[in-house]
Amino acid sequence: MEHSRVTAAPKPHESLLLHLQALLEILVVVLFAATFIVQPFRIPSESMQPTLLVGDFLLGNKQAFAPTGPLDKILPPTTLHRGDLVIFLKPNPETPDLILVKRIIGLPGDRLHLRHNHVYLNENPLTEPYAVYAPTPPDSFRDDFPSLLRANPDVNPNWWAQLRRTEVHGEIIVPPNSYFVMGDNRNDSEDSRYWGYVPRSAILARPLLVYFSTAAPPSQPTSINLWHRLTTNLHAEASNLRILR
Repeated sequence: MEHSRVTAAPKPHESLLLHLQALLEILVVVLFAATFIVQPFRIPSESMQPTLLVGDFLLGNKQAFAPTGPLDKILPPTTLHRGDLVIFLKPNPETPDLILVKRIIGLPGDRLHLRHNHVYLNENPLTEPYAVYAPTPPDSFRDDFPSLLRANPDVNPNWWAQLRRTEVHGEIIVPPNSYFVMGDNRNDSEDSRYWGYVPRSAILARPLLVYFSTAAPPSQPTSINLWHRLTTNLHAEASNLRILR
């Protein structure tokens, strides 16, 4: 004759310990991810529109561009490519803690200039489907960089002096371990044109995904608008730029 087995209910203090253990495990995972893998960021300006909008909250993958470290075997860092979006510390001693998001345009060794607001790399025009050009008055420094005909008050003085020393035949050459970055919203972006190259050591993370946004139009729910932007950009860009937004 078979007897049914009765399992005793856990005692109240045992149940509490189990819950505390589960919470502790979750906390450890979250702290590990926040320390070594991902970090939240918020988009405060219009310089990366339409790719990233004011009010976007995104997670940055810190391990993707991290220096060599103990996590390389699990999450190997990736190589920086032209077209990658990067999160970095602005290379300006006046704002040492300012974090920006831009797109890599020039790699070390590239010869670069702009003509009529379009980028030329190594004497060839660069195809940039992500760039937008809002109607604005002409600006010779911005549109024909590195035009040094007259000083621009928005340009960092140290960068202006460096341009005057290093510009050759209307071009600049990106130095080793440095990158020339620009915003997708070309006429409303202060970028490498205004304050110089981004050192490799200043790059913090790669944008991974937008997890929340306040940028949806009033007539459209935030979740629907965000999903549309995520899936549209993923389909259009991920295959050749290796980015998720």
